Amino acid sequence: MSRARPTLLIVGCGDVGLRVLRAMSTGWRVLALTSQPARRAELRAAGATPLVGDLDDPATLGRLGALADAVLHLAPPPTAGDDDARSRHLLRALARGGRVRRLVYASTSGVYGDAGGAWVDESRATAPTTARARRRVVAEALWRWYGRRSGVTVTVLRVPGIYALDRAGGDPRERVRRGAPVLHAADDVYTNHIHADDLARACVAALHRGLPQRVLHVCDDSELKMGDYFDLVADCSGLPRPPRLTREQAQAQLSPMTLSFMSESRRLHNRRMKRELRLRLRYPTVQSALAAPA
Repeated sequence: MSRARPTLLIVGCGDVGLRVLRAMSTGWRVLALTSQPARRAELRAAGATPLVGDLDDPATLGRLGALADAVLHLAPPPTAGDDDARSRHLLRALARGGRVRRLVYASTSGVYGDAGGAWVDESRATAPTTARARRRVVAEALWRWYGRRSGVTVTVLRVPGIYALDRAGGDPRERVRRGAPVLHAADDVYTNHIHADDLARACVAALHRGLPQRVLHVCDDSELKMGDYFDLVADCSGLPRPPRLTREQAQAQLSPMTLSFMSESRRLHNRRMKRELRLRLRYPTVQSALAAPA
């Protein structure tokens, strides 16, 4: 990257991207790609220069690759199919410019599928069981191939459930308020979590210290089953605990999407994140975040 004020391009600058902007040092110039022209004022106010472009339309990406030294790719894959055409379009745009030397890609821990509650580190083979996870496996392989071929340092962050009490769509209290059920203890699954602010800090650390073609788990130290997680949220928020269902009852009452999250159980090691990114979590457990002053 250039020695004088390097340029970062954030692709998919939603809630986490905006938190990254707040966590960045002033030594960076930041560009933010958005497909929504109406967001330009919001992105400018947050400290980024907005660029309008659509990952689904490669003609709008122009000479994107000539504009930045580093890229933070937070945009999700398409919502259907087993491929990630969005990453392919972005890769081609970056390759045309040839300026980018570092890329951080935010993936999902769902690439592992069900591990039966076992502890999982980054050496475990991927075994996706849903189409959305298969798309992420394709994207990870694509970006790591690009890194090996081009010499770009690519770091893949495998991210579990993102939460924050001030995150739209990510405040766990909303689910508890709706009375959404969870599984009985005998049927329950282990889940993993990361506070949105800690994820943003991990993204910044990976831009500085991520190793080439490396995969890292970005998760906190919590070891919770899903029902215990939402019980904790309820108890800390003065809300009723969610109702419990057997797996058979859940299969009869819940949507396939919800059931898919209740069918995978794993516990993620985060030792590599702490060692290589030298990241000290602000919220090492869910309870520490729920107990923090508003």
